Amino acid sequence: MYLKKPKFHKQNDPYQIYFRITIEGLFVDVSAKRTWSPERWNNRAGRAYGTKEDAKLLNLYLDTLTNKVHEARRILIDADLDITPQAIRNVLLGVDDKRYILQEFAAHNEQIMALVPKEYSKGTLDLFERTLLHTQRFIEWKYKAKDLELRKLDYDFIDQFSFWLKTERKCQHNSTIKYLTYFKKIVLLCVKRKLIKQDPFAEFSLARREQDRPFLTEIELAKIAEKEFPSERLSVVRDIFLFSCYTGLAYADVQKLKRSEIVIGFDGEKWIHTNRQKTDRQSRILLLPFPCKILKKYKDHPICLHKGTVLPIMSNQKMNAYLKEIVDTCGINKNLTFHVARHTFATTITLSQGVSIESVSKMLGHKNLKQTQHYAKILDIKVSEDMRALKQKMDVTMPVRRKAISKDSGDQNSDDKYQS
Repeated sequence: MYLKKPKFHKQNDPYQIYFRITIEGLFVDVSAKRTWSPERWNNRAGRAYGTKEDAKLLNLYLDTLTNKVHEARRILIDADLDITPQAIRNVLLGVDDKRYILQEFAAHNEQIMALVPKEYSKGTLDLFERTLLHTQRFIEWKYKAKDLELRKLDYDFIDQFSFWLKTERKCQHNSTIKYLTYFKKIVLLCVKRKLIKQDPFAEFSLARREQDRPFLTEIELAKIAEKEFPSERLSVVRDIFLFSCYTGLAYADVQKLKRSEIVIGFDGEKWIHTNRQKTDRQSRILLLPFPCKILKKYKDHPICLHKGTVLPIMSNQKMNAYLKEIVDTCGINKNLTFHVARHTFATTITLSQGVSIESVSKMLGHKNLKQTQHYAKILDIKVSEDMRALKQKMDVTMPVRRKAISKDSGDQNSDDKYQS
């Protein structure tokens, strides 16, 4: 306990009484909500001098405060919380300094929102918001609470969250891992800020399962391209989908593609110069003859003229619904979504035709080759072509080799006969 002169002190005014809580070199000063004259104060004892009634009452009050400090420390120990001067102060003052999962998650998402679109895409924000909603519903389901303290985050929470996503929300394994990965970003921020002691994900595996990414073959592309559809809407959807198959652009990038992003390149050819909406990375794509024809077909379309875009694309949901109708009409037994076009560009249009993976990665707007390698499936047709080329090469060289081997065998027989 000590006396502290008020900021605007007048002569003969009493001083304020403070007490200091110190733990391992850290301290916090707390007001005792009392004042006292410095002439009647024992600095060494930290108490009032004298036997007068007011001095006795003050010292009794200060003893009670000291006991409350020890009691606050015991409360923190029983709750298995960090013993810090600030924590003891908060217990004494009745301040709730507990941190909560959803509270921290929501605060993080507000910061992300403020940085859209400068540093984050709207798609990234949507995933954080969706993960927050899943976390909220899981806490309500598992703990029957509106929120949960950060200190209760442990391996069991993560394991049960994963179980809930797969059973109650019917998420596939990779979708579950995607949501947990976004949740982990919040958890790691809390670890760095020392709001929780250790990472509850430390022993939890976030490994994704390898999946076959569907794509269309050249024959299937030709079927769709040559098919005459009874309605204009299916023809439009078909054209936009094929445009993506030959450019590798995702739905969001086709949707926002403007005429100003179609430029004449250094080689005199038409190029797409755009930034991917998902990553904001540059994507440079040389336009092949087929997508050029599609662009020319829709250059005077009313929607394109009104919005300044190159294609009259509709919502992703409608596009996917019509694509299912298209594959049924064409007799193609594949689950076709708009994203299949991007896979088709990476496999059938480029990699299987000998385009280097580095060039494909550049056109797809990937950050590194590891992302592109997911698309780099070795196609049976490519294997067949490579092995046919090897067979032809061997057909040319093998007779010479057989003749040489035969000659070597004959010489060996002569040597054996001579030795005998």
